[in-house]
Amino acid sequence: MKALILAAGYGTRLLPHTLKIPKPLFTLNSIPVLEHLIMQLVEHGCEEMIINTHHLHEQIEAFAAKFPFHIHTLYEPVILDTGGAIANARPFFEDAPFFVINSDIVFDFDLTRVYAVHSASDCLATLVLHDYEPFNKVSVDDQGYIQSFDAKTGGIAFTGIQVLSPEIFEYFPDKKVFSSIEVYQKLIHHKKIRAFVEKEIYWSDIGTSESYSRTSLLALAASQFGLKQDRMKHIGVQKLAGDGSDRLWYRASHDHSSFILSDHGICLPDTESLKQLTAFIHIGRHLFSKGIPVPRILNVDRLSGMVILDDLGDVHLETLAKQQKDGSALVKLYQTVIELLIEFSTRGAQGFKPEWAFQTPTYSKELILEKECRYFMDAFINGYLNQDVSRQTLADEFEYIADQALEGGVTGLMHRDCQSRNIMICKGKPLFIDFQSARIGPLQYDLASLLLDPYVNLADEVKETLLGYAVKKLHLNSIQEKAFIRNYRFCCLTRNLQFLGAFAYLTRVKKKINFEQYMPFAVNSLKHIILGLNPDRIPKLAKLVQSL
Repeated sequence: MKALILAAGYGTRLLPHTLKIPKPLFTLNSIPVLEHLIMQLVEHGCEEMIINTHHLHEQIEAFAAKFPFHIHTLYEPVILDTGGAIANARPFFEDAPFFVINSDIVFDFDLTRVYAVHSASDCLATLVLHDYEPFNKVSVDDQGYIQSFDAKTGGIAFTGIQVLSPEIFEYFPDKKVFSSIEVYQKLIHHKKIRAFVEKEIYWSDIGTSESYSRTSLLALAASQFGLKQDRMKHIGVQKLAGDGSDRLWYRASHDHSSFILSDHGICLPDTESLKQLTAFIHIGRHLFSKGIPVPRILNVDRLSGMVILDDLGDVHLETLAKQQKDGSALVKLYQTVIELLIEFSTRGAQGFKPEWAFQTPTYSKELILEKECRYFMDAFINGYLNQDVSRQTLADEFEYIADQALEGGVTGLMHRDCQSRNIMICKGKPLFIDFQSARIGPLQYDLASLLLDPYVNLADEVKETLLGYAVKKLHLNSIQEKAFIRNYRFCCLTRNLQFLGAFAYLTRVKKKINFEQYMPFAVNSLKHIILGLNPDRIPKLAKLVQSL
């Protein structure tokens, strides 16, 4: 048994990602789709394979060379289309029926069976068909022969799997570039093109970002559930509500088990998305190894950006906090979180490698000025409010704020977005999620994020009680306590600047208008924080904020 794998195309539906990696080398479970296909062919008795190449052919040729058995590659200086590619490989296939298979499909189909059916017939081609609504264009008569390839209704989809007899070469046109369908169209009236219809199979075309991501999700989930490919179609997938991030979240379920999948989007080499994904993986595994309550990272496919984690349920700290009718119960809940936050800071810093961090290795002056002060001005003041205020007029005050937000900090591992929606409650215990922005920095910033959180809006007296609890748990002396609290106040300021910028950006640019409702709270909070500091030291910012 022999096979031709069609792998020359540009992968235009996956642009711009396929400018760097050819579509057949996109991965599922960290293994290229082309390798999955090759191993399926080998498993079903295929002894010789030819892969036609053109786009980024060097990558496919290098990949094919790694296998212990010989795989031919056939470079096309000009793409020959499907029919031309088959004709170009004619010398390899003149003695027996052979497979022609697209390199961008994933399936659980029994190749041996269709080969046997074709070999026992007098047909020139047997095409495997499957009901898949987006591609249902092929109609079949009641004898199983293909009638047309452009059915308006009642059609089914060509899977990209076919078996051809060598005699079909006699019907190929005398030209280099042509489609195989062009040949089949002329043969269907002679009952020479047969359909092999499979109903209960898993089949996917990874030709678009959406279908590739979905297939990667199912492949990771199936691996974790211990399911073979033919069971992937039985996995339930529920899209979960997202937040400010561009990442997508899903719950995959089978029987009575479930996992969470985080979709970071396709992550090509040397891109920001890959850097963020890598930070998520390294930091998450590090935190889990230190016994810090975070979900386990169970498996990853870096190219698809898909990560599978423990399912922590659906209850966030925000939800539980808002359910508390008793003030003492709310304080106790947050005291538990603060204890864990101190562990996050202290134990998380042990063995943490700065190169894991995304953007900057520490909570630095550069980060404060760029990602908090500038973000506030560009996204909120000038972008959302449409004011024309030069950031340079406040540069000296922002420099001062950044310095104070770093002075007196209790340094450890900082989560950087430690608000109630990034803390899950699972079996009564808090766990931290969305830790990919963690870096070395002051504990006070995370404490400010937790207590200043606009989603919960803790009362001022509760915030002060919890601040005092944090000081007590850290066993600070009076001098250290004073420095800690002063630093905390400035971290509240920088954090408030950050989430006002974020709410404005998400509302105006990302069109996530549900964040707009938190802006009045954030503005009032900012006014309150500045009044609690020394407004005379930051007069221009104080005046700007009080005018809002």
